[in-house]
Amino acid sequence: MNMENLKQWLTLDHVLSLLDHYRSFGIFPGIAATLLESFFPILPMVVFVMANAAAFGLWKGFFISWIGASLGSLIVFWLTRKIGQQRFFHFVRRHPKVRQFMHWIERHGFGPLFLLYCFPFTPSALVNIVAGLSRISRQQFVLAVLLGKMIMIFTISFIGYDLVALVRQPLRTAAIAVVVLLLWYAGKRVEARFSLTEKQRSEEGSVKSSMKTPHRSSH
Repeated sequence: MNMENLKQWLTLDHVLSLLDHYRSFGIFPGIAATLLESFFPILPMVVFVMANAAAFGLWKGFFISWIGASLGSLIVFWLTRKIGQQRFFHFVRRHPKVRQFMHWIERHGFGPLFLLYCFPFTPSALVNIVAGLSRISRQQFVLAVLLGKMIMIFTISFIGYDLVALVRQPLRTAAIAVVVLLLWYAGKRVEARFSLTEKQRSEEGSVKSSMKTPHRSSH
């Protein structure tokens, strides 16, 4: 299956038809779809959440997506903690960007993780793995996942529950657009803060290194 066929297979209409086809399995297909996105970030979380809301209703669809997405993140985090000492993860740990992200998470804990999980387009699979490799506490991670994904998934579910209303109710559409813009802006601020913190840390390290280097006296 090439990329073009995959895009067509993962459209909202096709996912809705799959949920209807497997309706006899109850809520499990909806949970499985959002759970698998934590392992395969190429899968469209937004489409799965909107489909669940349209197929099962706003609140039931929201809970289905929230359970699946949260379980997926927690499983990836747990697996990374269990096998994080394997040779492959040693290679990942040595990557400069991964190490910076790990240190950033360790220093700031719950706050940035919560914000990252609030954003629909955060690569959660990467965040889950890096958090698992870091020394952040399980309690902080679980809380960030549950609360952050709750906000993100409810926002998408609210949009996907009644797409027609977005056209018929312009005020509702405007409110949703404002929320999305605020989330986008907050995400850019977190990203900028991360870059600034790491730049300052690098400069401080250079200063300390230069101070420790003995200067040779000239004769």
